[in-house]
Amino acid sequence: MISVITPVYNGASFIEACIKVVIEQNCSDFEHIIVDGGSQDNTVEIIKQYAEKYPHIRWISEADQGQSDAMNKGIKMAKGDIIAILNVDDYYEPNVLNKIEKLFQSLPEPSLLVGNCNIWDNQGNLKEVNKPSKLHITDLLLGWTFTKPPVNPSAYFYHKSLHDKIGCYNISENYAMDIDFLLRAVQVAKVTYIDETWGNFRYLEGTKSVQDAKNGQGEKRYQQLLQKYRKKLPIFLQIYMLILSRVRYFSRHPQDVIPSILKRIKLT
Repeated sequence: MISVITPVYNGASFIEACIKVVIEQNCSDFEHIIVDGGSQDNTVEIIKQYAEKYPHIRWISEADQGQSDAMNKGIKMAKGDIIAILNVDDYYEPNVLNKIEKLFQSLPEPSLLVGNCNIWDNQGNLKEVNKPSKLHITDLLLGWTFTKPPVNPSAYFYHKSLHDKIGCYNISENYAMDIDFLLRAVQVAKVTYIDETWGNFRYLEGTKSVQDAKNGQGEKRYQQLLQKYRKKLPIFLQIYMLILSRVRYFSRHPQDVIPSILKRIKLT
């Protein structure tokens, strides 16, 4: 069974569309767990209306400590062995869940299955297709300049048992919790990338992701997270990554090679 988990707080503008997207997947064996953080708008009323009609919808509404805490609650509630996180304003491509269910039948446990993700702006324009084909820990720790990580959980799925090995989402991190999870997951799980588009990420003005990027805190937080995990690597991998990052940098910025050499020998 696939357990789709949607954390939400004051998401009345998107919750109905989110619920419909999961229903329209027509998956043979799934549940949709909606974890509401005590919304003050009519989010809960909309959830109730659909939950009365569709038995695959399970939900709770109570105060929480943020998005990570909400996702952890959903994981504890999950009856399925496959976890899917679908944020309230994101959505799947048609018939993705049935495809995921079939793919997992041949994957060892625990596995992390990753596809591509469309990134949309406020006007409905396609900004980019995220294709995170390089998912080794050393690739991800090189940072966004060299390797783009999965940008949104609508495009990746994993065995629930993975949490038994790496723990839950970090409740003290409510911005980069996805990256923190992935940096732990790829070191334990069997990682499989498939070059197909499964998810859609709305990069919308006013959301916390956009605001975090605009004020510069997102990049700062991201770099701090990468540094934290780099320090945990064996020393030989730290050296390897340092060399690789320098080689890649100078291959893309050949004009910086000579000034760098001169600076090293103190001639500038």
